[in-house]
Amino acid sequence: MAVSGTLLVALTPVWAAVFGAVAIDMLCCPRDRGRLFYRERRISAGRAFGLVKFRTLREDVLVEAAGHVRPYEAEVANLTWAGRRVLKPIYLDELPQLWNVLRGEMSLVGPRPWPDELIERQLARGLDYRLRVPAGWTGPAQVSKGLELDFEELDLPYVALLERGSPGDVVRHDVKVLWQTLRTMLRREGLAN
Repeated sequence: MAVSGTLLVALTPVWAAVFGAVAIDMLCCPRDRGRLFYRERRISAGRAFGLVKFRTLREDVLVEAAGHVRPYEAEVANLTWAGRRVLKPIYLDELPQLWNVLRGEMSLVGPRPWPDELIERQLARGLDYRLRVPAGWTGPAQVSKGLELDFEELDLPYVALLERGSPGDVVRHDVKVLWQTLRTMLRREGLAN
């Protein structure tokens, strides 16, 4: 929580740049107008919460998505100009989730928070780790771009570390993942390159 609070303050210039880009986009492109933030219902350690994100989809597409935007974000035509050019490539749409971390709904590092229907599919296969550990703002899957691994292959070793590792090992691993996250962001490896 302390780290997320510090990041929220330290990233004030980034917040200002995002607000400026979104404001210019909404002024210049009427179809991109709409709310700045939105919430999606997600699960963290078995509890539902409202995941906060900057809106990257056009408002009409966001309504159609009905709570799970990820499949819609893959289609560039669904994105606003600011979403396509500024937010998605550098993952800046995820910045508001630092509020979720500050509120104790998520951790900085962990398996990403998923919607109910995806968790139900995992549960049907006997995987309940998303109900046991807090979801993360970033995690092993987010820093493994280009690897031919699925979420479970990346998440399960991390969950084992959380449940059986020493606090020092967890902190060292989390710092490494946060550093890799920064590198991934700076390389602009987001959805909409």
